[in-house]
Amino acid sequence: MKHRKIIYLIVLLFLFMPIEAAISQTEKPNIIYILSDDQSWTDYGFTGHPHIETPRIDQLAAEGLTFTRGYVTAPLCSPSLASIITGLYPYQHGITGNDPEFTFEKPRYQTDWQEARSRLYKDYLDEFQKHPTVPQLLQKLGYVSFQSGKWWGGHWKEGGFTDGMTHGDPTRGGRHGDEGLKIGREGMDPIFDFMDQAIADQDPFFIWYAPFLPHSPHTPPDSLLQKYLPKAPTEAVAAYWAMCEWLDITVGQLLDKVEEEGLTDNTLVVFVTDNGWIQDPDRPNRYAPGSKQDPQDMGIRTPIIYKWPGKISPRMDTENLTSSIDMAVTTLAAVGMEPLPDMQGVNVLDTKALSKRKQIYSMDFSHDMVAVDQPEQTLESRIIISGSWKLIDPGIANPDNQDVLLFDILKDPMETENLADEHPKVVDKLLANLDKWWVGAKKSR
Repeated sequence: MKHRKIIYLIVLLFLFMPIEAAISQTEKPNIIYILSDDQSWTDYGFTGHPHIETPRIDQLAAEGLTFTRGYVTAPLCSPSLASIITGLYPYQHGITGNDPEFTFEKPRYQTDWQEARSRLYKDYLDEFQKHPTVPQLLQKLGYVSFQSGKWWGGHWKEGGFTDGMTHGDPTRGGRHGDEGLKIGREGMDPIFDFMDQAIADQDPFFIWYAPFLPHSPHTPPDSLLQKYLPKAPTEAVAAYWAMCEWLDITVGQLLDKVEEEGLTDNTLVVFVTDNGWIQDPDRPNRYAPGSKQDPQDMGIRTPIIYKWPGKISPRMDTENLTSSIDMAVTTLAAVGMEPLPDMQGVNVLDTKALSKRKQIYSMDFSHDMVAVDQPEQTLESRIIISGSWKLIDPGIANPDNQDVLLFDILKDPMETENLADEHPKVVDKLLANLDKWWVGAKKSR
């Protein structure tokens, strides 16, 4: 009789326990997004770079499901990152560029320019905030979340995070991350403090780790720079290579913290880069054509890694196409949530859905936006990758070159030979597919 009373009290305690407390870290995985900033898909040890050392990301790739044929939705940070956190393409979420276009007599990026930009940017931010973000959706299940690093969307609260670093105040340099950009470069304590609190409160957590690495300014620790100077063709290249390893070091620090807290087996880690980069050998901190802000693979291709021990079998997938648009859908599936109707990604852990996919898409817009309700006005190109084919269709904001480009991306990964004239039927099929997906600023052909 005594034992029955004890069991009865335990059952009552559980039934009247707050929902938030009932959803503990043992029932829902912690989620960590690691977002490299301005790094080519070739610039890791595991993708074959002869000099850049990235042992911790290499280890992550070996322990996870790693897609080598991954792509982002745009070759520019703001639209690319906005897609990652919403699961929507830029034409859907409204962030197609980094800044609104406007005339200003003084230099860009000064305080008065930032204030003017902030007023004009509000229309785009309002459109973006109509769409739920991953942390907002996870909060329904009791998750707490932390923003650090690159963030284009104002204050961290405006992204649906429960905590964060970026204030977004234009009078204090709030444009692309402000205080958040200190993460990694100046240590990892803000993330670690957040994790400690979440663990103490027994809350499952979501972390957005988007450090300003290897992004310019390329100011690596001198020990790393000295390591690469003898190997690189120029000091500018050496500095960039060193920045790639600096990112790797911070990734190791984050993963070590997860391991030290005993959370590795219950944490889904996802790695991606926001867009590519080719270092200009003669100009420090500058990228070369055909990378950032361009539709070539050196601008939009990235490895995408999913690691969740015991739930995801480690495998290097060199065949299936995947996109950063899949990250939101896969994350929601991992916690038992359905994707929102407008999400076009797939759950990459669903092998049947992944095998059914025949193509993925990307898009390239001008750096500056001109109309929140007419994204096609700054469309420079639409991109489709299907099997071994990649087609780039110029948009109306690309007046200097209206030639359709077709590449056999497996035989010609650096996109040196345009095969459009040789394969007109392939071109017609892929253009029709693009128009079915999003007509954009369709031109008469």
